Amino acid sequence: MIHDVVTYPLRQIFDERGKVMHMLREDSCQFKQFGEIYFSTVNPGAIKAWRLHKLMTLNYAVVHGHIKLVLYDDRYDSPSYGVIQELFISPENYQLITIPPLIWNGFKCVGPQTALVANCATIKHSNSDILRLPFDDKSIPYGWSSNFF
Repeated sequence: MIHDVVTYPLRQIFDERGKVMHMLREDSCQFKQFGEIYFSTVNPGAIKAWRLHKLMTLNYAVVHGHIKLVLYDDRYDSPSYGVIQELFISPENYQLITIPPLIWNGFKCVGPQTALVANCATIKHSNSDILRLPFDDKSIPYGWSSNFF
């Protein structure tokens, strides 16, 4: 695991009408502050990577579909410097992933349906806060080659 990344199982409440999927509450230990919430779709086999936020903490949950979330820690002062972490997230493995600033991250849809990723960010998006690299950039030691559908 990458130092400072937190995974937290989330609650789903089912009944004959459907379900409620909890994500983040102001009284949960993962909540720091509210900046914005947005949703990102990713099509089967598509990759959205790499990005790093300088100040923003991300709080991801997958409400539809299946993704592989990949994290890379290149913080020199981190006990997990150089570590790659893969997480497979879906409604069947419903969890909140809290990613602190300065962690490279990206995700790939690994199911046959478009995935829907929710992010409750601690600050609003700003182009000056984000760094981007192509998904196949050699400075991150990871390959996205496998498909699961």
